[in-house]
Amino acid sequence: MQKLFFNPVSDTAMTNKAGDIWTAKPNTKAAEKIKYSYKNNIVVSVKVEDGITTYGTASTGTITNYNEKLEDTKLKLHKVVDPKLPKEQNDLINTIKESPKQIPEVLKISDLKWKYLMRSAMRGKNIMMTGPSGCGKTMAAKSVVNTLGRPDFYFNLGATQDPRSTLIGNTHFNKEDGTFFSEALFVKAIQTPDAVILLDELSRAHPDAHNILMTVLDQGQRYLRLDEAEGSPTIEVAKGVTFIATANIGNEYTATRVMDRALLDRFIIVEMDVLDKEQESDLLTYLFPKLAVKNINAIADIVGGTRQELKSETPRISTHISTRNSVEMASLIYDGFKLEEAAEVCIYPQYDASGGIDSERTFVKQLVQKWSYDEEALDDGNDDLFNVEDTETAS
Repeated sequence: MQKLFFNPVSDTAMTNKAGDIWTAKPNTKAAEKIKYSYKNNIVVSVKVEDGITTYGTASTGTITNYNEKLEDTKLKLHKVVDPKLPKEQNDLINTIKESPKQIPEVLKISDLKWKYLMRSAMRGKNIMMTGPSGCGKTMAAKSVVNTLGRPDFYFNLGATQDPRSTLIGNTHFNKEDGTFFSEALFVKAIQTPDAVILLDELSRAHPDAHNILMTVLDQGQRYLRLDEAEGSPTIEVAKGVTFIATANIGNEYTATRVMDRALLDRFIIVEMDVLDKEQESDLLTYLFPKLAVKNINAIADIVGGTRQELKSETPRISTHISTRNSVEMASLIYDGFKLEEAAEVCIYPQYDASGGIDSERTFVKQLVQKWSYDEEALDDGNDDLFNVEDTETAS
């Protein structure tokens, strides 16, 4: 019989003396005891006897060097990167190195950028995700939240015309209570330790939102002032809070606002890449595994054609087809639309028709027509259901 003691490091994980991590599977006795021990600042006890593992708790105990598998857990062995570094730093380096294994299959991002994104979030940096519309900025930000398992808050700053109400709160009056202040959810969010706060569409936000966020995002200040009056109360940003913003930057985004250089300097920038033809095809195949290969190839070729054209010295179009729209095309074809029909309702309206045969729309139509001649060959293989859950995630 072995009686072992482990140190709980979160609601779901415990470690031995060397730092090897056992993560409990949900809804198990191991998960229950680890969570209880973590919340009560005690240790997890594990008894292994005759092949049976029993989990419990203890007020004290010498943390074990045991590093074998345990029932109802997943084991990740600790690797010492540099014995001269503190254990916490080795843990951080190991986590960053292993993080690409956690990239969701539906998210197309390079290992390097994912590691940079994860490292920045773990270090409490302010992160700005940039890139064309529909390239996966918001999905990447939400994937970080899911991977870290931290409290998260979402604010769509591009959809509000009253930044003060969204970020600070409002003053109200009623007969019973008189005048009172109702704080915004954002105030609660910044006071939540280790929270990840997503500021979506920051480039479309009202300039007042940028002004309010200046002190919140400044690493040397990190506070929110509730009123402009001198001596008004301030709210401190809690320890470990990470802000992730998304922004469309470029001349083609006419509804966006120019962001002050001082605001931009408060962020590290992670630029999302536009997918190449092969990546686009892989993504569509993953989302629609039973869609005919020729349909997948047609969409990827059309989308890739617009992206290649945009890179030329004298592009005949002003924007490319986004991944969001390529997924919508695949969805329409799966639902029985022909390729030309799918392009007509979700692609052509994005391109100017003025100019006749020299118009942007004519150019895109020519890309589609390359594949339209073989519509019957394209219109097969759609009998089974696609991956509904992942399609919803990508939208």
